[in-house]
Amino acid sequence: MGNHPFASGLGIQLPYILADQRIYANIIYVNLLDEYTLVLDSETRMKKETLEDADQVHVWLVLGKAFHAMPKFTMAGMLESGLGDSDFRVLEALLHKGPLPVNVIGPKVFLTPGSISTAVDRLFSKGLVTREENPEDRRIRLVALTESGKALIHPIYRKHVEDLRQVFADFTPAELRQLERMMKKAGRQAEALYEASDRQ
Repeated sequence: MGNHPFASGLGIQLPYILADQRIYANIIYVNLLDEYTLVLDSETRMKKETLEDADQVHVWLVLGKAFHAMPKFTMAGMLESGLGDSDFRVLEALLHKGPLPVNVIGPKVFLTPGSISTAVDRLFSKGLVTREENPEDRRIRLVALTESGKALIHPIYRKHVEDLRQVFADFTPAELRQLERMMKKAGRQAEALYEASDRQ
């Protein structure tokens, strides 16, 4: 697919792409016919938007590439421990937040109600978490780490932090803070647009 730095099957849906060679987007190949026209494999021609929008598309591609590469490295280290992604997220949340209701854990770790219930059941069966009634509301069951759960997640989390340090080793503290601010800004904007749209 040529030497384009983002020529990989990210499967990201894009309205258009500004590139100088054949690249992969939204599970279809796209070719640049001229400065303003894209040709899909289906021979459908798509007119690109104005060049002023190229920066946003480039940033989106860079983000997609980074978010594809970073988890490959960090997840590989995590999987070596035998702990899956969703289980790690649940245990890490309990490690730092303390006992939580199931319906609170789910949104924190980006799991649906069904997925978080399954994850908690799995961790409970392994003796890594407990489920107890909330003394303030007996209808709510709190999930907490057992001693075995703490012993398991502590070293895995430390290794995860070290992996992240390696990923961002070339960033200065100021650059990290700036990146955090920008990502928060983009995320909040996207969430606000979604909430105001009819795409829910």
